[in-house]
Amino acid sequence: MFQQTTPTNPPPSMGGDANAQAISQMGFDNLIHNFDALGWIVFITLLVMSLLSWYFIIANFIRNSMIRSRADKVIAAFWNNPSAQESIREMEAQPRSEPFSKIALDCASAAAHHQRSDGGRLAESLNRSEFIDRALRQAVARESLRLEGGMTLLATVGSSAPFVGLLGTVWGIYNALIGIGASGEASMAAVAGPVGEALIMTAIGLFTAIPALLAYNFFTRSNRLTYAQFDEFAHDLHDFFATGARVDAPAQPKK
Repeated sequence: MFQQTTPTNPPPSMGGDANAQAISQMGFDNLIHNFDALGWIVFITLLVMSLLSWYFIIANFIRNSMIRSRADKVIAAFWNNPSAQESIREMEAQPRSEPFSKIALDCASAAAHHQRSDGGRLAESLNRSEFIDRALRQAVARESLRLEGGMTLLATVGSSAPFVGLLGTVWGIYNALIGIGASGEASMAAVAGPVGEALIMTAIGLFTAIPALLAYNFFTRSNRLTYAQFDEFAHDLHDFFATGARVDAPAQPKK
């Protein structure tokens, strides 16, 4: 008589335990502990890029907000004074970082310098209008250049950070495949952990690049509007200091 035996099923938890172990190995902590020299270089590069981009994002946002909020007040303060001397004193009282007052002061200084040189070689080589226009161009170019601070870095981070992260991913997958080939094990636990860790580098690169790219586009448009205000104010200043009157000033009502 054959004894009837009941079949025994394998423990159902073996596959689930392996998958759970593989998922637990796909974290940032495991990535840090498994870094080699190139991995550390890529990670530190992305970290420095992120810190610098956020510094310039915050600094440029504060600076541009202050300039835009004070622009109309500063321009109005110049034109609403009854005399040029009072307007100049009003501009001298503005903060050192305020660009519109610096443009007006450079223009007034150029006009005064040309007036003092009336009859000399300077007045013979350049008339009053040309000399003031030259000073205004230099002032506008200088203040515009100050607004560009950090823009090159934001553009660089926005365009290169994804590729730096991709380099870390490619290198991590390469090392993972070498490790899998050396161990001869191709299970989920052996493959998912190293590959998942490597893909985290791409995510870090994207998280670094996206804020920098969005900020670059935002500041580019904001600066373009400020440049237009620079040019408009500079044209009015040129007309005022070259001819003694603001050409496009609204006509005063007759009393």
